[in-house]
Order: sequence, then C-alpha cells, then structure tokens
Amino acid sequence: MAPESMKVLVVDDDPEQLEMMERQLRSFGVEVRTWNTGIGVTNAVREFGPDVVLLDVNIPALSGDRLVKLLRRSQTSSRLVLFSSNDQDSLRRLAADVGADDWIQKGIDPQSLVQRLQRVCR
Repeated sequence: MAPESMKVLVVDDDPEQLEMMERQLRSFGVEVRTWNTGIGVTNAVREFGPDVVLLDVNIPALSGDRLVKLLRRSQTSSRLVLFSSNDQDSLRRLAADVGADDWIQKGIDPQSLVQRLQRVCR
C-alpha cells in the first residue's frame, strides 16, 4: 500500500507525541487523525475507517492493550498496532498476548515507521 493511500489513527495521551506523529506521517502523504484518549476510540475508528490504528500502551483509564481487545470485539477491519517506549521484548510479548497485529517502539525514524505501517497493511 502506498503511503498516500494509507489512513492512520494515532491514539496517545501526549499532545506533543500526537503532533509529532501527525507531522511525520503527513510528510509521507499518509492521511492521519489523532485521538488523545482511549474513550471514544471505537467511534473514531468507525467514522474515520483507518487502515491502521496506532495505540499507545500507556494511556490512563483505557490503555492500548485494553483497546485492542475492545476494538476486536467491535469487528473492526483496521490493523491494530501497539506503540510504546517500553522495551522491545515486553512490547512484543504484550502485542502477542492481546492479539495486536504488530508493535512499534516509539522513537523509530519516520521512514521506518511508514515502512512498518505499510507492511502491517499487506
């Protein structure tokens, strides 16, 4: 999937992280929406129809791993990717445990991020 045809919803409680992710993804032509809480994510996914939902693991009240389970029950066709600064091994395990499609560690360079998202969409 070409970046220009990809739609990504980024869910994170950190406004600076959301702004940076939006800017980086848009620079590759990705259509991006951001969401700053776990509350209402299922509605946002239903309305926007993203190819990928990037879910921060450490969101207060409704964490990314809990959101994966919730979104799976809502029958979304979006790919669900955990996104965190946690170490790779624990992030990989958590993604496998909750049935996420992939995991990406925060701090990844923008080009690698887009390439990973493209692979997830295939």
